[in-house]
Amino acid sequence: MSWYNEAIFYHIYPLGLCGAPKQNEYTTPVHRLNTLLPWINHIKEIGCTALYIGPLFESVGHGYETTDYKKLDSRLGTNEDLTAFVKACHEKGIKVIFDGVFNHTGRDFFAFKDIQKNREHSQYLNWYCNVNFWGNNEYNDGFSYDNWGGYNLLVKLNQRNPEVQNYICDVIRYWVSEFDVDGIRLDAADVLDFDFMRALRRTAEEVKPDFWLMGEVIHGDYSRWVNGETLHSVTNYALHKALYSGHNDHNYFEIAHTVKYLQNMGNLDLYNFVDNHDVERIYTKLSNKAHFNPVHVLLYTLPGVPSIYYGSEFGIEGRKERSSDDSLRPALVLADYADAKETNPCTALVAALGKIRQNTPALSYGSYAELQLTNRQFAFARDLDGVRVVVTVNNDDNDAWMNLPAGNASEYVGTLTGQKVSVEGERINVCVHANSGEIWVPAGDMPEYTPVKVEVKEKAVKESVKEETPAAEETAVAEETTVAEKTSATKTEEKETASESTGVNTISTATKETAATEEKVTEASEKSTAEEPVKVDPNKAPEDMTVEELQAAILAKMASNGPVTDQMKKTVDDNIWHDSLVNWLKSFR
Repeated sequence: MSWYNEAIFYHIYPLGLCGAPKQNEYTTPVHRLNTLLPWINHIKEIGCTALYIGPLFESVGHGYETTDYKKLDSRLGTNEDLTAFVKACHEKGIKVIFDGVFNHTGRDFFAFKDIQKNREHSQYLNWYCNVNFWGNNEYNDGFSYDNWGGYNLLVKLNQRNPEVQNYICDVIRYWVSEFDVDGIRLDAADVLDFDFMRALRRTAEEVKPDFWLMGEVIHGDYSRWVNGETLHSVTNYALHKALYSGHNDHNYFEIAHTVKYLQNMGNLDLYNFVDNHDVERIYTKLSNKAHFNPVHVLLYTLPGVPSIYYGSEFGIEGRKERSSDDSLRPALVLADYADAKETNPCTALVAALGKIRQNTPALSYGSYAELQLTNRQFAFARDLDGVRVVVTVNNDDNDAWMNLPAGNASEYVGTLTGQKVSVEGERINVCVHANSGEIWVPAGDMPEYTPVKVEVKEKAVKESVKEETPAAEETAVAEETTVAEKTSATKTEEKETASESTGVNTISTATKETAATEEKVTEASEKSTAEEPVKVDPNKAPEDMTVEELQAAILAKMASNGPVTDQMKKTVDDNIWHDSLVNWLKSFR
């Protein structure tokens, strides 16, 4: 067991939160990082125990086109500022991890500048991939090279070059000796060389006990990256998508299936989140703002390490606009939210969940067992050392009763409401209020909690201004977060559901679907109409079915519970893992 197994993360994009200029002029350092010192107390007060902050180091723009790995970005201050900041976090018991942008550098990085100057004679020629002096680019370098995501601003490092590996490992050693950092979030880990990651893991084990490596991975079998040789954890984009669409579609089957799908990968401690610096804010994505409550109850109770993106604990909006992430990375003044914990129901909920998670070991280490599942109600248990914690959520506008198997206790208490229920016949009968969730723990065995008011209501705002384009109409746009869609300023491009919703600072409810996504959806539609429907033998055991039969059977079960949306169909079609489909089919009651 390590500190990160029971961590609750707070995530800061410092260039945005500090209000730094978009472009770095490499002038005298401005000590903006020091303005974040008051945030450390806030992070602790809402129950977070770790901070992921980055990118931090000298770069030309958004931070992911590194100029110098060993120098704090001059728009944020000096190395001394960063050392002091990490020390202040540690004094409050908060671990700190940095962004490690090791897949590529910026064009101002010393090795690339040397190639520009000395061309074929540069000693750093093999530090980058496929440098070709027969080619050229938009910068008129007189040569071409591999980049990340199609952007020549981001020059692809040759991670198989031992010199590059040694340099980056020395950077990690420097970050530990100079700043006392506790771990690294590896940017674009899904395209990093696996031997390179093994070298990073060996360095992590050398520099500090329990030094944590977490990677940015979008899709795929996460166990390829999370294992004893490479990384400790990766970003859980699969659950991120399920949490908001499962509520928008009133489809808890999607969330429950995703959990089982992830568990089939092994016992992975994944980095869970509902939003970050690359995707729209959860408060913006939710069609019903009251679902902020059950979404966060699930974030803090499902297997994995929960994370809160700065400002989302206040229920702020954040929407991608014209392919820009600026509204996702705003400058905030903490004093504007001084009493949020007492007056803002979103903040009160997050703070309460942080306290509950810290005092409930089963939520960090317990096994997972599904107890009850419908489209609108979901219950599961986290069991540890004979203690059963029961979690219930409800996405319906009406209260719901659930009768659930309990543990070896005579009474349970709801940690958010203080409601107590007796155990009868080894079961509890609980009322889960509309659009809410609850965490039930054995009374007496767990710390007493002070109930908090956590009801999240729609925010009253003036009528939103709508763009006068056809895209302003309500459309359902399927999310796509593939690597190819990332931009130089946004590391993950996500297609969100564009539906009218009330919220703060809402300008437009429309998002634009790319031509590539339209083509993909069209192809999928043509394929589905062209293929003959798969016939399923109702007497056939799930274990004996083919993948296609399992998918057809799951869709049939979904149809018996209510309308099956295109997104639900896509989720089933995307799952091609036999064991996962078997478990999914068996989950229907």
